[in-house]
Amino acid sequence: MLHTILSTHFSHSEVLKPIMATKMYKNLGFILVMLLSMFMSPVFCTAEDNEITQYNDRPIVGILSQELPPNGIPPEWKKYKSFIPASYVKYMESAGARVVPIWINKTRSYYENIMSQVNGVLFPGGSTNFSDRYRFADAGAMIYDIAKGFNEKGEYFPLWGTCQGFELLAYLGANRTNPLTNCNSSNVNLHLDFLPDYGISKMYAMAPKEIIQILSSEEVTVNYHRFCLTQENVTRYMGDINWRLISLNKDANGLKFVSSMESRKYPFYGVQFHPEKSIFEWSPRQKTAHNFNAVTAAQYFANFFVNEARRSHHSFWSSEKEKNSLIYNFTPLYTGKEEKYFSEQLYLFEW
Repeated sequence: MLHTILSTHFSHSEVLKPIMATKMYKNLGFILVMLLSMFMSPVFCTAEDNEITQYNDRPIVGILSQELPPNGIPPEWKKYKSFIPASYVKYMESAGARVVPIWINKTRSYYENIMSQVNGVLFPGGSTNFSDRYRFADAGAMIYDIAKGFNEKGEYFPLWGTCQGFELLAYLGANRTNPLTNCNSSNVNLHLDFLPDYGISKMYAMAPKEIIQILSSEEVTVNYHRFCLTQENVTRYMGDINWRLISLNKDANGLKFVSSMESRKYPFYGVQFHPEKSIFEWSPRQKTAHNFNAVTAAQYFANFFVNEARRSHHSFWSSEKEKNSLIYNFTPLYTGKEEKYFSEQLYLFEW
């Protein structure tokens, strides 16, 4: 049959028929081998493909602690060195993750060890000084560098920064040069002014239309910060090629600042506002939006980041190690009854 087809096809040249037929047989044989290999060979996927289709349904997120201020704390707190607001723990748990506290003032080997066993790290809000040695910023710098290394090796590992954590991502993205400027955006709820790239960002591309509508038209994002990241400083210190700016806001003086951003290369995300406060913080001194739409929008960010953590397949080396590392081993202190409290509950640590 094949010879008949080839002979018919080349009948216009009897002289070249044997040569051309031989070449066509060879070419046809090559094509047949390629077709068979497509059906008979195993399908190979990249690490990214595997991460997309295979999720870890027992994600554990590490939350970095931060130093207690030296002054203005109750005398009985003097024995404690660091803390984590319980609202961040509840926030991650609300989206289906468990939490492991990560301590400040540790060695790089400590951070490599713990990060090889958790599925992402959250940098929380606060008011630490990034220039203080062996504290929040130094620990964050090691975590940031280790997370980049994981991702470059094909091990998906996300980072999230809220308010101070957002500012830390900017600081580290600028190679520890301060890209922030003073601003006035404290105790105010704002809507987001989305930039054109929001539709292709990982943070918002899959967000339901209702969430985008709420965020862009209602004052539901909770702002408590006195430093801001401007578009100009991103260009100057961080590089537009490295970071995608997704939304902007204006402070009380009309200064435009970045309110959400993500790395273009790594699964690193930051928001200048506080989603967790709408759900878990109740200080009457804070003008926190608690309405249904504010809570709905806030929950979206927790769900997004925890789902990113599900793409990481790190795990604890033993069940015993996992149980001993979880934050369930600690009891939060109820601080909401204090006159000038800022968080309903705090986890306090002696290291």
